[in-house]
Amino acid sequence: MKLTKNQYLLYFVVVVALLAVVRLVFPDVASSRATTVNGYSAESAADPATPEAAADPSTPEAAANPSTPEAAANPATPESAAEKAAARRYHPIRGVVSYKDCFPDAQEVQITAAQQWGVRPVRNREEAEARMRELVYVNVSPYYHVDRMSSSIPYLVPRAALLLQDVGQAFYDSLYQKGIPLHQLIVTSVLRTKDDVERLQRHNQNATENSCHMYGTTFDICYNRYRALGREVTNDTLKWILSEVLRDQRELGRCYVKHEVKQGCFHMTVR
Repeated sequence: MKLTKNQYLLYFVVVVALLAVVRLVFPDVASSRATTVNGYSAESAADPATPEAAADPSTPEAAANPSTPEAAANPATPESAAEKAAARRYHPIRGVVSYKDCFPDAQEVQITAAQQWGVRPVRNREEAEARMRELVYVNVSPYYHVDRMSSSIPYLVPRAALLLQDVGQAFYDSLYQKGIPLHQLIVTSVLRTKDDVERLQRHNQNATENSCHMYGTTFDICYNRYRALGREVTNDTLKWILSEVLRDQRELGRCYVKHEVKQGCFHMTVR
């Protein structure tokens, strides 16, 4: 039998009325299935203590902790102007009183630590490749960027590689706490072979024959260039924050640091 338009409307009204009665008699029927958000239940999405929320880097915990890999891959900073102002108020940028006085560790101090903790200097790149079991590849990290280098190769002894990673992570943490957009540090020099040092001496009179870089314990972080991951901030501001991080690491007895004026970098050796 063919239904008319009026009959369709009548049946529709009857069905809606029946569903309304069921809802009134059994109110829990509407909440028997949880709404899902991004594949997870609404309850777990609202409760960051659940494993589902912990696995989702968009949760407040992951965003508030930039030391986690999720936050490093998806950096977040306070979004509103009020949050940024509050972050700077509670975590002001102070820098150090004097770069010269705070980072005075010259070659004669750093070379002792380099010889104590480093590898035997290598002659050339071929010998370095043959001794990679003694060294750690440091060219890939979310916390810093290794510059294109012609006079060194991106390897360090494990002790120095850990220091570099910790410096980069502490720099991220400090930027986040101060409400500053994240920037990567730029590493400009790492392990040098004897051939590298000899080439440098032909063009740079300040290059020393017994360089700390030959032992895999030493790296340079430039303070006048950074790699922005969002809105760029002035280099001076970032240098002040970096100097705070390096001062703390030096005071913990983890490294020697020299503020290099001509090279525009902090020259660091693990201890």
